[in-house]
This record gives sequence, C-alpha cells and structure tokens, in this order.
Amino acid sequence: MSVSTDTSTAPQRRPGLAALANPTRFLAFTKIVLPWLAAVTVIALAVGLYMSFNVPDDYQQGRTVRIMFVHVPSVWMAMAAYMTMVSGALGVLVWRHPLADVAARAAAPIGATFTFLGLATGSIWGRPMWGTWWEWDARLTSFLILLIIYLGLIALWNAIEEPARSARIAAVAILIGAINIPIIRFSVEWFTTLHQGPSVIREGGPSLAPQFLYPLLTMGFAFLLLFLMLHLWAMRNEIMRRQIRTLQRKAARSARG
Repeated sequence: MSVSTDTSTAPQRRPGLAALANPTRFLAFTKIVLPWLAAVTVIALAVGLYMSFNVPDDYQQGRTVRIMFVHVPSVWMAMAAYMTMVSGALGVLVWRHPLADVAARAAAPIGATFTFLGLATGSIWGRPMWGTWWEWDARLTSFLILLIIYLGLIALWNAIEEPARSARIAAVAILIGAINIPIIRFSVEWFTTLHQGPSVIREGGPSLAPQFLYPLLTMGFAFLLLFLMLHLWAMRNEIMRRQIRTLQRKAARSARG
C-alpha cells in the first residue's frame, strides 16, 4: 500500500508572532497595521481631549486640574517606554531576538520625549499649587534622572558604530538603569515628597472622582496607542536604516574588490 505524499490539500500553518522576528515580515506587518493604528489613535486622542476640556473645575486647583490629563499619561508612557527597553535588553542578552535591539533603540527617543513632557507639564501644574517651578523632592529628582538615562543611552547607541557591540553594552546599561523605575513609582511612599500618593492604581481602588477618572483613563489609553504607533513607526525606520547601511557596506566592499 502506498501513502500519498500530495500535501496540496493539507492545511497550511499560518506564521505566528514569532514570524515577525524576520525584519521583512515585520515591515510588511507594520505597513498594514500602522494606518489603522494611527486612525484609532487620533480618534482616542480626540475623545480624550474633549472629555478633558469639559471636566468641571477642581475646588482646589481650579482650571489647572486639566493639566493632569496630559501630565499623568506622559509619566505613565515614560515608564512604559523604559520597560519596553528592558524587554528589548533581555531579548538581546538572553533570547538573542533579532529585533530586540531595534525595539529598545526605537523606544528611547519616544520615552525621552514623554519624560520631558511629564517634567514640563508637572512644572507648569506645580507652580500655582506649590509656589515653585521645581523642587528637589524624590519624585521629581528620580524622574529627571530618567530623562538623563534616556539621553545617555541614545548617546551610547550613537557613539558605538558596531551594531552587535552597541546592542550588548546598551542592554546592560538599560538593565542597570531600570533600578530607577521602582524608585519613581514608590517614591511618594518611601520618601516625604510634595506629590500626593497614588490616586488611580492603589489598594482600595481609585480615589479620583468619576468625572476626573474617566477622562484620565481615556487619555491614558490614547497615549498608550500613541506610544505603540510611534514605536512601531520608529522600529520600521530603524530596520530600513540598518538595511540601507548594510547595502552601502556591501557596495563599498564590492568597489574595493
């Protein structure tokens, strides 16, 4: 008895997320996803901003409470971007994922921008409440250190031309810098600071009134979509930049040969 070897009718296995490790497939994936993600992001930001501008004045902070809807999501995304870099660093050192360094490197400028935005809006928000633009308390200082870490990592990537070497060194530096993330998160609990304690993610549930909580969560979701969109876009650009650099090096070697 012979066994048929015809597999034309056999079910084809579709590539999973692991297939996106291939840069070419990742570029094809982002080409399809990014326009839709951009549209959803714009809608979410529009809804979030509309809700934020229509909240009532706070009995203590007045109209300045609206700064919260940009400041708090910026802080969240600044830390989320760094945790994305931590995942990328582990991907470089542990799993040797082909796109791990690309993901970490692409997240750094975005994280630095969100960190700067968080510092700027926090300063503007704090001026009428605290009577000063800046105070060297634990939360503000640790968040400023986060910006310095971001800028240092960006400089490190740009200073080392060999991609594999810069990926390993940057990955180690990212993991060392990750010590600062729990300090930022728990600084208001560990130290005496001007900042109030957690009001959204806390034991016993959020302490914010619903008219402030829902716009804040909407803006947080919109900022998350914005980060994802910018990150995929930046990864796409970084992959194409590396492909162009590889082609240029091959062309240079061919010309010398």
